[in-house]
Amino acid sequence: MTDEQYMQRCIDLARKGAGFVAPNPMVGCVIVHNDRIIGEGYHQKYGEAHAEVNAINNVEDPTLLKDASIYINLEPCAHFGKTPPCADLIAENKIPRVVIGCVDSYSEVAGKGIEKLKAAGCDVKVGILEKDSLDLNKRFFTFHTHKRPYVILKWAQSQDGFMDIHRNQGEKGTFWITAPETKTLVHQWRHEEAGILVGSNTILNDDPELTVREIKGNSPTRFYIDPENEIQPEQFKIGNDQAPTYKIQASEVPEILTELYEREIQSVIIEGGKYTLEKFLEDGTWDEARVLTGQQKLSKGLAAPKVNQAEYSSYYYGRDLIQLFRNA
Repeated sequence: MTDEQYMQRCIDLARKGAGFVAPNPMVGCVIVHNDRIIGEGYHQKYGEAHAEVNAINNVEDPTLLKDASIYINLEPCAHFGKTPPCADLIAENKIPRVVIGCVDSYSEVAGKGIEKLKAAGCDVKVGILEKDSLDLNKRFFTFHTHKRPYVILKWAQSQDGFMDIHRNQGEKGTFWITAPETKTLVHQWRHEEAGILVGSNTILNDDPELTVREIKGNSPTRFYIDPENEIQPEQFKIGNDQAPTYKIQASEVPEILTELYEREIQSVIIEGGKYTLEKFLEDGTWDEARVLTGQQKLSKGLAAPKVNQAEYSSYYYGRDLIQLFRNA
């Protein structure tokens, strides 16, 4: 196997931590001796052992480490946090070769882990599957580099481009456009993000829970924009211990994102409504858009937002079309 293949294994392992390790990055680790994997692991839960610790503990014969290579998709940490520095652990175990996917831009690390390893005499190779490694932890890097959360826009629309039926004044209630089974995908998405955000009209019209229920996972922290104080506690399911809820009184995108950043929300999925989604599209501060198109046509109603970017991927989830866009 090549360095790239071992690094791909690290990335695949790291993804298992999605939704469980934030605000830490997702990290996988593979240890190889004589072209054979002798240990592997990943960061499984925030506050618990890092990937390198789990991989080293997984090695049955520790005497092999002095002749092994260790692969990690992200530069090993060099500082004391909830756990000791992983760079020190690698050096203490005298692992001679270290292969790293990408450098950690977090100021507490940012090359310091690599410096420690080189000072200990390790042969360090950096940049294997670098693009994939950076993409894996795009939330973490966006938060620390741009001082804002990674922003995902999401909505459902009909075949003819409407996101809701035509409503008479005062008419409320949720109108489902996508198939029931697509809820599983949406709840998986929610589980993977730190926060979820909607506008006040979505709460008043739809009375959403904005939690994870269709899968086993963590619910994101809930935020709702309410500069006019239209929402009373009894109008929204506030108080769920598994999904803490916060009001945002700011109405402009930069101020909204600043508040999320100050609350250490690394990523946020914005689920509506149209006014809120279009506000982010017009401002240009968003990273991904996920558009779910159902099978039905509405002929009239509330027109869905438009993304001024070419899709980079699409697929069918059951009967529904999923289109993915990235902000260039």
